[in-house]
Amino acid sequence: MKAVIALSAAVLLLAGCSKEEQAPEPIRPVLSVEVKGLDQQSLGRFAGNIQARYESTLGFRVSGRIARRAVDVGSQVEKNQLLATLDPTDQQNQLRSSQGDLARVQAQFINAQANARRQQELFDRGVGAQAGLDIAQTDLKTAQASLDQAKAAVSQARDQLGYSELRADHAAVVNQWKVEVGQVVSAGEEVVVLARPDIKEAVIDLPDGLAETLPEGVEFRVQSQLDPSVATTGTLRELEPRPDSATRTRRARLTLRESPAGLRLGTAISVTLSSSIAQRLELPETAVQEVDGKTQVWLVDVQNKTVNPRPVTVLSRDRGVVVLGSGVQAGERVVSAGVNSLKPGQKIKLDEASRQ
Repeated sequence: MKAVIALSAAVLLLAGCSKEEQAPEPIRPVLSVEVKGLDQQSLGRFAGNIQARYESTLGFRVSGRIARRAVDVGSQVEKNQLLATLDPTDQQNQLRSSQGDLARVQAQFINAQANARRQQELFDRGVGAQAGLDIAQTDLKTAQASLDQAKAAVSQARDQLGYSELRADHAAVVNQWKVEVGQVVSAGEEVVVLARPDIKEAVIDLPDGLAETLPEGVEFRVQSQLDPSVATTGTLRELEPRPDSATRTRRARLTLRESPAGLRLGTAISVTLSSSIAQRLELPETAVQEVDGKTQVWLVDVQNKTVNPRPVTVLSRDRGVVVLGSGVQAGERVVSAGVNSLKPGQKIKLDEASRQ
């Protein structure tokens, strides 16, 4: 009887030791990432600047020496505002000469009028010859023509004097001066470039290869290089048909959807190109595991703090990034490190930093 009691006690003791050895499975801390869906493909980022869509190059209508530039580059000018002047000496001399000729012709016209009037009176009284009257009337018509010509010459000389002043033909910003004070210019030579500030566009240079293969509906995001918060989007308005022989790039002009105040003329910009694609899912390569020839990820049950394997389809791998075709959805969370030591249904502790 004593032996039976001793044996039972030994069995109970061994059972107690066995229960103590079955310790609860430890909670494993893991790093995780959220599955994000991408529906835009980046085509690159390029530098450029803001320019006016409409520019006009002005020049003097007469030749002469530049006497003064009235405004500087960057100045805002109004319509008819003075931009520059020529030395007006030649035009003033021409005007004075024309005015002198006009005075002489006016005197001749007055004499012709008086002579024609006298010949008419003599003819009416019967003491004048018809021939004398005809000659007087012809001289009067000639004097009238000379007077009209002299008046036109004065008007033209006055216009030429006015052309020695260059004025803005519309409200604009002075974009560039092509001459300096003292320089002699000919009629029609380019002097100043004016830009209309009300309609602006983004200008960038694209590699010829990219320009040839731009997908339909490509989106251009335009940002100020100094302040990236100043941004808008644009659409392609014009693309040069041929690349530059030196740089092999083609100039692209973009119509801005909006025109923020921070995107002034000349502002340096950064333009990012992207196009719409079928949605794809990306994960770091460390989150994907190969088991028995199958590819899987460990899906995190955030509410129950557990993990379970989920088979996935891999479309491509590139530089540590895996593109998935199916198996997970955007917004789900998967383990991103240590996948080889997990078990189905295992309790985990999520690292807070990985949940940001």
